[in-house]
Amino acid sequence: MLKKEIRDILLRSKKWGWVLEPDAQKIFSLYGFKTPQYDVALSSDQAVAIARCIGYPVVAKIVSPAIIHKSDVKGVVVNIKDDQTLIQTLERFRKLDGFLGMLIAETVKGLELIIGAKNDFQFGPMVLLGMGGVGVEIYKDVSLRMAPLTARCADHMINGLAARKLFTGYRGSEPVNLNALKKTIVSFSRLMMELKDEIESVDLNPVMCTAKTCVVADARIMLKK
Repeated sequence: MLKKEIRDILLRSKKWGWVLEPDAQKIFSLYGFKTPQYDVALSSDQAVAIARCIGYPVVAKIVSPAIIHKSDVKGVVVNIKDDQTLIQTLERFRKLDGFLGMLIAETVKGLELIIGAKNDFQFGPMVLLGMGGVGVEIYKDVSLRMAPLTARCADHMINGLAARKLFTGYRGSEPVNLNALKKTIVSFSRLMMELKDEIESVDLNPVMCTAKTCVVADARIMLKK
């Protein structure tokens, strides 16, 4: 059963039709997923304090109910290494439509994957796994299964990707913790089943996977109209 805090987030998000990223990250954190350390700043002093607490370099993202696709307005800035760049980014974000703050998060590294779901009117949540970032658009290398999923289903999804060799340390790269990835996929499918009456689609892109764990670095939840 969903925690009351998650239900409260979904309820207050209905006025926008989607869940702002700080709240989306909160939902996944409450459900047990690993998420980056983050906070939201409204002022320069807050931004600097948050970034110094997290530790540079950091990632900055616009928080606005009017901006669903942050990259379209250059609303994501990575590898910020100093106070001056951070403050300049905040001042630019202030001028964007619907500004409610700037999310500041730790930099997370690893193999970029996408885990997503679309709520099909006939079959319910359909879960997708693929290469993340721009890779999902370029290579279109994805696996698709109907939720809920078992660890065996997750294993089949991983093995169904043409890029699966990257998961095992291709040409000296760090291998991915496949048990952590499978656990993330199964937990995601379970959450999608619990949210199926509320959501239209969910995108976790990227999920950053390393030899130790998988971290949800970015999350977007679109609600049913």
